[in-house]
Amino acid sequence: MLLAIEGISGAGKSTLRDRLLAAARAEGLPLGHIGQFSWLSLPATRTIVRLRGLRAADSTEAISAVRLDLDLHGRHNLAPALARGHVVADRLTLSTACQLALVHGLPVTDCVRQLAHAPAARAKLTILLTTPTSLCLERLSHRATPRRFGEDPDTAARLTNLYDQATTAWTEATGLPVLRHPCSTGADLDTLIAMCLSALRQAPAPTARV
Repeated sequence: MLLAIEGISGAGKSTLRDRLLAAARAEGLPLGHIGQFSWLSLPATRTIVRLRGLRAADSTEAISAVRLDLDLHGRHNLAPALARGHVVADRLTLSTACQLALVHGLPVTDCVRQLAHAPAARAKLTILLTTPTSLCLERLSHRATPRRFGEDPDTAARLTNLYDQATTAWTEATGLPVLRHPCSTGADLDTLIAMCLSALRQAPAPTARV
């Protein structure tokens, strides 16, 4: 099972990922972690790096680059990882769609539809962390590292709205579920861990390849 954790910076994605990996390991569930991009095409990588730095390339070029990267990610990274067990991704397709929409001023629903074409990269369950923007920014203010993409108040608010639209578009385009839940408190985190573990337990075990 491929599970994606989405949400703005400071929403609790890394905390949820790390706690989920530890809980799955303690239970004996095979669960690995994978990143958002494949980085397997140099031209696509150059475009994605510009996109992540909020430097707009041509929108057609950007969409083509992220589609290529997603295809490569699905075939060469995700598929082999899923043959060994479950996989959790801290950001995946919806984050990329929101970045495209933000940088190029495109409708995020169109971006989602453009990226939903790659079956190997479709998360069977997406978790959207709906932690309040104010709390996310407060958490970020305590980090020692400089502010990064989406970590200023205006951009964070815009991204919150984009994620909300993107999750609806994702389910409409793929028929796959999105679970929306805040990660504001310890109780929220415990609830999210329990729901993710329940989904992983019910998912089919990986099939060994001959």
